[in-house]
Amino acid sequence: MNLDKQKLIKMFALLIGIVIVVWALTQIFKNGSKSLSDYALENPELQNQETLVASEETTDVPSTNGDITTKDATSESHDISGNPDTDEISVESTQENLQNVDEETGTLLPIGGTLNGDSQIDERVSYTESFYYEPLSDNLRRYITGVSFPELSENSENSDISYEELRYVHILHYDFDGKLAEGELICNMAIAQDLVEIFHELYRNEYRIEKVKLIDEYDGDDNLSMADNNTSCFNYRNVPESTSLSKHALGRAIDINPLYNPYITYNKDGCENILPENATDYADRTKKFPYKIDENDLCYKLFTEHGFVWGGNWNSCKDYQHFQKVN
Repeated sequence: MNLDKQKLIKMFALLIGIVIVVWALTQIFKNGSKSLSDYALENPELQNQETLVASEETTDVPSTNGDITTKDATSESHDISGNPDTDEISVESTQENLQNVDEETGTLLPIGGTLNGDSQIDERVSYTESFYYEPLSDNLRRYITGVSFPELSENSENSDISYEELRYVHILHYDFDGKLAEGELICNMAIAQDLVEIFHELYRNEYRIEKVKLIDEYDGDDNLSMADNNTSCFNYRNVPESTSLSKHALGRAIDINPLYNPYITYNKDGCENILPENATDYADRTKKFPYKIDENDLCYKLFTEHGFVWGGNWNSCKDYQHFQKVN
């Protein structure tokens, strides 16, 4: 009888042992199957390490072009077939189907650079490899006609500006995230050399400019471009609320980080008119805030050294974003 009890106790102990082992194995496999997100939450001291991912469903693909990245990089490619100077691109084409993506890097290529391609390389003037200017190709001319460049009839002539006087300018700059980005402008040939020299010096000093796109990407609408803080140059238009032709219409003026450096006019009652409209927080120039252009700013110093006039020094209005050179 005692022998039977001992056997029973041993069997019961063995059963308990098996249960404990099974439970332990279950916990091990359960913990081993934790997601990276769960593990990161339980170990906050490791969340900044590159080996942990905040979300397992991320679809971001890094885009690089050497050490150049663009904020608007996309993996979708919109090809322009053929030589830009031989295959006509419809004026009605939108910027989406004009934009091109580098197949090797996935980096979004500038529209103007895509349209010009290598067609103007024989006339290209390079300050450095990535800072250069060149004439406008036929395709780039078609793209801006009716947008930043006035639509002309076959027999009409524009005495104010011609395609031959304009130059396509390519630069590099640091965006607000501190990343290198490609930028492009169209300007008068008279200031093209100034611009590549100035922007190269800004680039060397890692001066922040949020974006530098052709005004045509905003359908030639200066208000939209300013509100988006886009730095731009040529645009055949009048001065706001005026019948006078702007120096931008001649390609001799440029606006830098316009959201943070607004254009301000004054009514007789002293009230201010601020453009862009979303720039009211930056109209008071006694305040300190990032990207403000004043006489201590590198941008101001470089442009004025090259003979440009700053709109922030005007009396009748204040155009803190604006630099122009007419002589």
